[in-house]
Amino acid sequence: MRRFALLLVPVLLLAQGPTREETLAAMKKAAGFYKDKVSTHGGYHFTYTDDLSYGRSEHAETPHHVEVQREGTPRVGMAYLEAYDATGDKFFLEAARSVGHMLVKGQLCSGGWDYYTEFQPEERKRMPYRADGNCSPANPKGRPVTNLDDNVTQACTRLIMRIDKALGFSDKAIHEAARFALDSLVKAQYPIGAWPQRYSEFPDPAKFPVKKASYPSSWTRKWPGEGYQTHYTFNDNSIADAIDTMLEAARVYNEPRYRASAEKGGQFILLAQMPDPQPAWAQQYDLDMHPAWARVFEPPSVTGGESQGILRMLMVLYRETGDKKYLEPIPRALEYLKKSILPPPAKPSEVRRRLGLNTPTLARFFELQTNRPLYITKGMMLRARGAGAVGRPDGYELSYDDASVITHYGVLVSGAELPNIEAEYKRVAAADAVSLRRAEKLHGLSPWSDRQRRPAVTAGAVANLIQSMDGRGAWTQEGVIGKADRVVSVFAAREMVLVINGKPMPVKENDTIELFEGQQPPRTRIIRSSTFAQNLEALAAWYASRR
Repeated sequence: MRRFALLLVPVLLLAQGPTREETLAAMKKAAGFYKDKVSTHGGYHFTYTDDLSYGRSEHAETPHHVEVQREGTPRVGMAYLEAYDATGDKFFLEAARSVGHMLVKGQLCSGGWDYYTEFQPEERKRMPYRADGNCSPANPKGRPVTNLDDNVTQACTRLIMRIDKALGFSDKAIHEAARFALDSLVKAQYPIGAWPQRYSEFPDPAKFPVKKASYPSSWTRKWPGEGYQTHYTFNDNSIADAIDTMLEAARVYNEPRYRASAEKGGQFILLAQMPDPQPAWAQQYDLDMHPAWARVFEPPSVTGGESQGILRMLMVLYRETGDKKYLEPIPRALEYLKKSILPPPAKPSEVRRRLGLNTPTLARFFELQTNRPLYITKGMMLRARGAGAVGRPDGYELSYDDASVITHYGVLVSGAELPNIEAEYKRVAAADAVSLRRAEKLHGLSPWSDRQRRPAVTAGAVANLIQSMDGRGAWTQEGVIGKADRVVSVFAAREMVLVINGKPMPVKENDTIELFEGQQPPRTRIIRSSTFAQNLEALAAWYASRR
């Protein structure tokens, strides 16, 4: 009987979960490793090799390029703040402060941030960083510019103002950077209420008249190759993220002009809804309020993707303002999107199989007025060291056929959330907006982060998280991210043959060939910033629940 009781003790401990003291110790070990060993200049890449010899993100690598796109520095900084909120331990607040100081050093003279911050001393001298006082008009314009693509500047702004608030607005450098970022976003907003994808100068109101969206009389089927950065841009929810940043800023700083900026952005959403027969939204508009080209794989169209995010943003605006004008466009757009669900294919293509054969599916791009799905044909992608931009020697043409289309960018999107969006609309429309207002403290990096928050963690899951850390406090996982000495990369859009010393080797469609210097292969275990952040937040939630 005694032996049975002894065997039962570990089981009971696992069921009860780690104590608050054990959890806090694990949190500090993981955060200490990430802050002291992983970070460079106070910021973070997306992923690292397990030995920290190499780190990379979507747009940056090397220790001197620090990524500020959402899955890098902002994601880690938010996790530190969540840990501080749960524990009240200033260890985590100081970790967040170090991220805030990195953002201060990366803030541009135009007010925001680009994908990464340059810390190589000689290169940095040529960059218009506000902290360096390098804002002279003589400083070359162009890159880096304030970037609103992929929630870059919006996420950095949300993080730095939350750090500012957590510090009681006592850190002068962080406070001034947060206010400068917000004031610059207000200045960068067009008269119509939109924001561009990126900017280095503020717009001249006389050049951007206020108009309602309409269809162009014609549009070119060939990518014109023109700049699109000044277009009014919904792509990747850029405007929705900017609006919600302003809504939160109005709370944090009690500034009516930030709320006014958010509502001005909401007015743009109303103006940008396309007329019948496609009462949804385009990814980007030109100054005539016509859907416009952006990149070679982003044609003028009505989008089944971003339109869903816009519908959710309209409901956020109603919840924050109580103004029912934000609900008025929703029924028409919902009916259009539901009718646009693509029929099940007789012979599923690769892209349909990837999305899931049982998933209600929308085209990312619907042709203007005809509503036919538009696709972009698959092409090779070439990357060579020192060559700059990605080379695309073939493919990338408009097509009505999804048989062989790009997969690095979603030309199809899920429509599975449409019933949930419709149910949310009915609930919101029937309720008093005051009762629907979001909690005073917001979380995450997007307007709907709260709905995406992880479920309550279990005792066993928390115990496993603690046990799965290595001796340093790192969570490692299988994966390959390459090495710093990559010479060339080729994505095969079709079956090909690779010849090495006269010996042919087959290359399958969708294979990627990479060539590295030396004989050392890339490591096969990695450390991912998003995994660290998720795990730290899970431990924080468990710690808070044990009170």
